[in-house]
Amino acid sequence: MKVLVTGGAGLIGSHCVDAFRARGYQIRILDNLEKPAHLLGRPDWIPPDAEFIEGDMRSADDLARALDGVDCVCHQAAFGGFVPEISKYIHVNACGTATMLELIVRNNVPVKKVVMASSQAIYGEGKYRCAEHGVQYPPIRSIEQLERADWEAKCPECGADLEPLPNDEQGTIDSTTPYAVSKYAQERLLLGWGKTYGIPVTALRYSVTFGPRQSITNAYTGVVSIFSTRILNGLPVVIYEDGQQMRDFVYVGDVADANVHCMESPATDGEAYNVGSGRATRVLELLDILADAYGRPAEPLLRGEFRPGEVRHLFADVSKLRATGWEPTTSVPEGVARYVEWIATQGDVRDYFTEAEQRMKAMGGVRTVKG
Repeated sequence: MKVLVTGGAGLIGSHCVDAFRARGYQIRILDNLEKPAHLLGRPDWIPPDAEFIEGDMRSADDLARALDGVDCVCHQAAFGGFVPEISKYIHVNACGTATMLELIVRNNVPVKKVVMASSQAIYGEGKYRCAEHGVQYPPIRSIEQLERADWEAKCPECGADLEPLPNDEQGTIDSTTPYAVSKYAQERLLLGWGKTYGIPVTALRYSVTFGPRQSITNAYTGVVSIFSTRILNGLPVVIYEDGQQMRDFVYVGDVADANVHCMESPATDGEAYNVGSGRATRVLELLDILADAYGRPAEPLLRGEFRPGEVRHLFADVSKLRATGWEPTTSVPEGVARYVEWIATQGDVRDYFTEAEQRMKAMGGVRTVKG
């Protein structure tokens, strides 16, 4: 079996490559080695026995070459981060996926299954409970609310603060950011295409994925890497809002295992699944875990800043995928320890965040509370 891993040089894609190789698959990688994620060029973790194509999801020619002769597709390539490049999210993520699916049919590629990376971002603010009105799916917090440093999501019926709940796959979809819109478009395109052409497909809604190989040169995404570069350079760690927001941080090895599991399990055909640790971790708690792992202090810097469109709390209910036989096995401290061990092998680690944040501020991607 030959599997095409798009984005196979990146964090999740490269670990999927390793997981598929361990199962005896032949590997073909399509990756554009985009900067700043791959600032130093082709990474040394690409296996020498893997076929590597440097190409772009926006190029039909590159995609046709990558798809030729493969048996299955693990689609990880995507453009992400907190930058206001609206058209690029759509062109790379949504249109790139559409082109790939179109070429599989047009060129009669005998693909047996496609597993694709979606995202928890499609849930928007996510699932909460109001003490008076029960389960709620509040809208994304307004700029006006955030400018007041009023961080918690509010009940749409009474305005009270809400209790966050784990998000399940049956919850409300509220894709509002360009990234979330593009990922949900990918997911709907894939699931609809699979039904139309009778090809098994699975969409995986990732929580915040971290682990070895997470780019240390891309300061626009990847909280573990961003925090790490600040800690290693003796700089305070910038925390948006108040640091009490919760996320589901899932280790990349568990995400790769989910991809292999879904590729090989007919029980997952035609469905979308959350992939996460199933545990909520506060941002300040993550910083403490990192400080312990590095054995050095990590000073949080809270400046009353926020990122428009970012949700307050978001963590996953992974029981649906668990029911098919997959299980996350790596805790956040265990995963952080493996990341810290890896980054120690990367030589001189610079701070790329300061410059990146200035660009985000200039483009309105980071703002300050009023008063």
